[in-house]
Amino acid sequence: MNKGMKIGICGGTFDPIHLGHLAVAEMVRSEMGLDKILFIPSGKPPHKDLDSVTDPIHRLKMVQCAVSTNPNFEAVSIEIERRGYTYTVDTLKQLYGLYPGRTEFYYIIGADVVMDLLKWKRAEEVFTLTKFIALMRPGFRNEEFESNINHLKSRYDADITSFQAPLIEISSTFIRDRIKNGKSVKYFITESVEKYIKENKLYI
Repeated sequence: MNKGMKIGICGGTFDPIHLGHLAVAEMVRSEMGLDKILFIPSGKPPHKDLDSVTDPIHRLKMVQCAVSTNPNFEAVSIEIERRGYTYTVDTLKQLYGLYPGRTEFYYIIGADVVMDLLKWKRAEEVFTLTKFIALMRPGFRNEEFESNINHLKSRYDADITSFQAPLIEISSTFIRDRIKNGKSVKYFITESVEKYIKENKLYI
């Protein structure tokens, strides 16, 4: 059934997920011809201060709320269900089991992340499991970015496509701060996510 599917992956803490995440993901899906986008909230990311991250179940529920109106979006809980630290290489292997057939995965990352890909656990194996779509923000230094892409392509046979993404000045930190200070977050997050946050008294 999933033979030949092209699936995008958006990973992150999503604390909370906001309209910037959704808008860029839909733009990538549409223009890159992807069948669907998986939103995967991180469980225990090795690079994050866990004391500052909201409970993973809440983050998953917010993602589920946010993507519920788009049939091409899907919330995936595999990282928050995994014990210990969560690494992309393990997530990708698990996804191949969930989506059998000739599935192609496209991991959506910020252009700045390209500089750090070799620091990922078993990076060379990751390059064999997924292609990458790197989001180019206005003002990003193209020369350094292209140099890194060319190095990864020639040395590790990495498949990385650059994508011109709009600059949407919304961040999860910005939203958390506004909620903490009793300010409106309408039009920054979906109504369903805002309702979930209020009902569960998050970020106050």
